[in-house]
Amino acid sequence: MHYHGQGVPQDYAEAAKWYRKAAEQGRANAQYNLGSAYYNGQGVGQGYTEAVKWYRRAAEQGHAEAESRVAWAYWSGEGVTQDYAEAAKWFRKAAEQGNAYAQRNLGVVYYNGQGVPQDHAEAAKWYRKAAEQGHADAQRDLGGACYGGDGVPQDSVQAHMWMDLAASASAGDDQKRYASARDEVAAKMTTQQIAEAQRLARGWKPK
Repeated sequence: MHYHGQGVPQDYAEAAKWYRKAAEQGRANAQYNLGSAYYNGQGVGQGYTEAVKWYRRAAEQGHAEAESRVAWAYWSGEGVTQDYAEAAKWFRKAAEQGNAYAQRNLGVVYYNGQGVPQDHAEAAKWYRKAAEQGHADAQRDLGGACYGGDGVPQDSVQAHMWMDLAASASAGDDQKRYASARDEVAAKMTTQQIAEAQRLARGWKPK
């Protein structure tokens, strides 16, 4: 309530104080929120190392968002020594709980062979799981895989559909980039294929 200013004045320092009390008693959500307070410098001094410490405590209790944050820390080297294998391990833990952000990033590490053997089919599998939840970056990635036949059968209709969905779910520069990629695919499709892709996009619903 202090964090959001609900019923009390918004006060990040007060929020962090109460998050800490609960976090020290082992509450995973509070540990995650305290980690985020340190990560963003809200109510406490910004500190990536301290953020990762609290994210890890929550992650070790199976908190999917915290698992994803720990993974990102290892992938980027924020607050810990960069370690792609450790990043992949934590992305997988969160991805297997259905976290779309982690699913997309697990796809990225498989695509690039970062901490895992390079495997474009496995990358496409995880892109799809995130894309089906409406993750725009994953939709664009899956569209690219479909267009190039990279880890999945080549399919321009599916490529156009996923890129169209990505553009529709985005704004600003991302929307322009995804729309441009979709239009590049469309330039090599027949009118009938484009119409089919648009029909599929209109009927699509996230899982």
